[in-house]
Amino acid sequence: MHPVQVFELIFTMLLAILALHWVALRLKLPPAVALLIGGGAMAFIPGLPVFELDPELVLVLFLPPLLMDGAFFTAHAEFRRHIAGVLSLAIGAVIFTTLIVGVVTHWLMPNLPWAACFALGAIVSPPDAVSARAVLQTVKLPRRLSTLLEGESLLNDATGLVLFRFAVAAVLTGTFSAGAAAGQFFVLALGGVAVGAVMGGLWMFLLRRLGHDYLTIAASILLCWAAYISAEAVHVSGVIATVTAGLLFGWFQHTVFSASIRMRAGAFWQVMVFIFEAFIFILIGLSLRGVLDRVGGIDVVLAQMAVPVLIIVLAMTVARFVWIFGSDAVLSLLRSLGGKRAQPLGAPAATVLGWAGMRGVVTLAVALTLPDAVPGRDFMLVTAFAVILVTVLLQGTTLGALIRMLGLKEDEVPHARLSASQAEEAMIVAQKNVVEKLAYDGDGNLVHPQLLERYTRRAAVAAIYTGNESAHTDRINAHFDVILAAVAAGRRELMRLHRAGDIDDEALHALERDLDIQEIGALENRV
Repeated sequence: MHPVQVFELIFTMLLAILALHWVALRLKLPPAVALLIGGGAMAFIPGLPVFELDPELVLVLFLPPLLMDGAFFTAHAEFRRHIAGVLSLAIGAVIFTTLIVGVVTHWLMPNLPWAACFALGAIVSPPDAVSARAVLQTVKLPRRLSTLLEGESLLNDATGLVLFRFAVAAVLTGTFSAGAAAGQFFVLALGGVAVGAVMGGLWMFLLRRLGHDYLTIAASILLCWAAYISAEAVHVSGVIATVTAGLLFGWFQHTVFSASIRMRAGAFWQVMVFIFEAFIFILIGLSLRGVLDRVGGIDVVLAQMAVPVLIIVLAMTVARFVWIFGSDAVLSLLRSLGGKRAQPLGAPAATVLGWAGMRGVVTLAVALTLPDAVPGRDFMLVTAFAVILVTVLLQGTTLGALIRMLGLKEDEVPHARLSASQAEEAMIVAQKNVVEKLAYDGDGNLVHPQLLERYTRRAAVAAIYTGNESAHTDRINAHFDVILAAVAAGRRELMRLHRAGDIDDEALHALERDLDIQEIGALENRV
């Protein structure tokens, strides 16, 4: 394909992303569902070439920034509090699902070597970070459940990739050592943590010294690839390295970034992640035609593979439920024996956790890396694609309804010692104390009376509001509605002055930025 045609195809895909995302919003569907269906439909447009994903390129291009985004915004306190549950899902559930899928596959296809069966289990076992993010953004969950799902999606790819590598090696060499595999897993994991910590530390050192907003933003974007590529270069887990670097970056960005950098970088990063996520589901859909062509068409799939594939999908789904409900039963038992730290989820939350196992691009990319010499490669590729379709289209579209049916809601009482309003009061008091000191000159004369009055007033209002939020909701909203009306009036006058030629573009942009900040603040502070 000519380079110009490649660009035109990418441009068409971007237009399709915008249209499909808009349709998903209108139909109240997870955007991932619309993008996956739309990509699959585009794959069969006459004249469009057969699209084949390069699995190595997909992993190194898309996975690092999306893992970094998840790690960057991880709530560290919640993550540490539920680390045991996260590891149970990211390691225990992945290994258990791999074993169950391997056993069921060998039962269905006795001629397929055990190692190949477990390779398929490793391919389909880890839920995907991108798919989880895409669906979780559309639903509201209790904080513990969100933490478990987000933490699992950050780490489970590493487990699945390691299991896959050992299973493929066993297929090709005919040998396997469980002890060696376990030892290698810990080496890869600890090595990934070490590389991620080193790269994160180096990047923090670099960002503090660049001294330029755009350079800092550009360098911060590159951290995810730097951590991933560096880790893979020394043969440790790039996934864990990226997550570690992202956790460090998210923890220290509050002191590394200035206010202007944080606002600009946040906007740029969110748009980039939006495009990357959307591209992944479009690309998965586009690859459907190539998968079908490889195995002989849809007729071959339906006639020879449909039943065993559906059984494997069912086994994979059931295995996740068995692990989650079994783990919850153990927690209930420990609780009944006096273990105060054991906090079972309960049946409703465990049901949602079991159903939220969407697979995505990692499953397909890993399947595409299977060597041609692996027995059953085409069947594994079809199964991987079917797993993605079923989990995203079925689980993704019904997860919200399941949450509503089971009555799960966001936590009303946060686990933090202070509420947001209490923290805001403490922040305002600290600001008032500084203003009180700086409002007077060296001779004790008051030189900033208006500032002192403003911050004293803010502290008094915060003291009244804190602890009585619900009683003041209507008054607060009315207050910010007035501010929004004033901003709108100011914006109209500013545009009138500019259109009349009374002010130049430089003044327009400067004053418009001030109005934008006022409007954003008012919108975000409405209850």
